[in-house]
Amino acid sequence: MDYFHGYSVVGLVAVVGVLFVTVAFASGRLLRPVVPTREKMLTYECGVDPVGEGWAHTQIKYYVYSFLYVIFAVDAIFLFPWATVFAAPGFGATTLVEMFVFIGFLAVGLLYAWKKGVLEWT
Repeated sequence: MDYFHGYSVVGLVAVVGVLFVTVAFASGRLLRPVVPTREKMLTYECGVDPVGEGWAHTQIKYYVYSFLYVIFAVDAIFLFPWATVFAAPGFGATTLVEMFVFIGFLAVGLLYAWKKGVLEWT
């Protein structure tokens, strides 16, 4: 019975959170004034009248760098629990081999990205 009690609390908090967001959006939609004009339908650019097209190309290299950052940030998160297990008695050699395999996969991925020229900025 105690096992499911913990999940019921999490479920209740999730339901309350969803209800809160739903009520906030619904009340905003009901209370806001709706007076569409031509000026309100224009694209807003920091108070300056829009000039040119609304479509802009973004270079993929920004997304690739952010993706690589996320990968290595998540990998860094995995290093902290490994360090605590490595310090425990009886886990030394096994966890060391596992971490070398993990870092090996990362190195192969980084080498692949480097060979493909993904890491070159120009």
